[in-house]
Amino acid sequence: MSISESPAPVTQGSPSQPGDTSATRRRPALSPSRAGDFKQCPLLYRFRAVDRLPEAPSRAQVKGTVVHAALETLFGLPAAERVPQKAVDLVLPSWERILAEAPDLIDLVPEDQRDTFLDEARSLVTAYYELEDPTRFEAESCEQRVETELADGVLLRGFVDRIDVAPTGEVRVVDYKTGRAPREMSESKALFQMKFYALVLLRTRGIVPAQLRLLYLASGTVLTYAPDEDELLRFERTLSAIWKAILAAGVTGDFRPKPSRLCDWCDHKSLCPSFGGTPPPYPGWPEGPAEDAPGFEEIVE
Repeated sequence: MSISESPAPVTQGSPSQPGDTSATRRRPALSPSRAGDFKQCPLLYRFRAVDRLPEAPSRAQVKGTVVHAALETLFGLPAAERVPQKAVDLVLPSWERILAEAPDLIDLVPEDQRDTFLDEARSLVTAYYELEDPTRFEAESCEQRVETELADGVLLRGFVDRIDVAPTGEVRVVDYKTGRAPREMSESKALFQMKFYALVLLRTRGIVPAQLRLLYLASGTVLTYAPDEDELLRFERTLSAIWKAILAAGVTGDFRPKPSRLCDWCDHKSLCPSFGGTPPPYPGWPEGPAEDAPGFEEIVE
């Protein structure tokens, strides 16, 4: 899945409000996005995973979702049909399908801006062909939900853009990025996401992916990484430590803000004590089944 172009992801649907006991409050699972939230700002994690406060989508995120949907549909076609023009032709129906599921998104793309928006998405789909030729291989799965529970009870869950398996058995994890290739700090964040997926595959399939591959469509660049098992085991301990810290905060409700330059993009800045705001009353740690539906950012990251 992709890290979205905007630092503030989007929650789909109508989450129950803090303190609402009329609906089951699902226990959060740990995803790359939620782990990243806690590392960035524990209070942001609380707002998204515990309070489940709604956030408005950005135009960039919606465009990313359209591109992901078009590429997913592309790989459902026979290899010989996966030519550039066919991929471009899939952009409009992908947008129409997304809009049918979430009609409010039309506010982000008014009618007089639709052609420009779709042309931007088509340009990204066209740029994909500079990085790969989808007529030359088969994908095992696209937009694949992956999940595992670690030995210490940490439930990991995410959605992978594409998983390829070579005839000789090697596994490649592929993620589409609709933004430009990142600088060093952002590159580390991107690799965090891919190591997360690699660890889940190690635990579910018993194999280390041969390659983690990130395709940056806007800049036409590729970032590849070959993990090893020892590295993934160390990463597993890192995730367990993050989850332990989350659970400790969950018991007391002490999710402290961690101000940074990213605060300027936060949908919940007005509720943050660091900026004179007051968070809603802490609803307590959710004890129901683990959250099942992906957030918007899990689809486009």
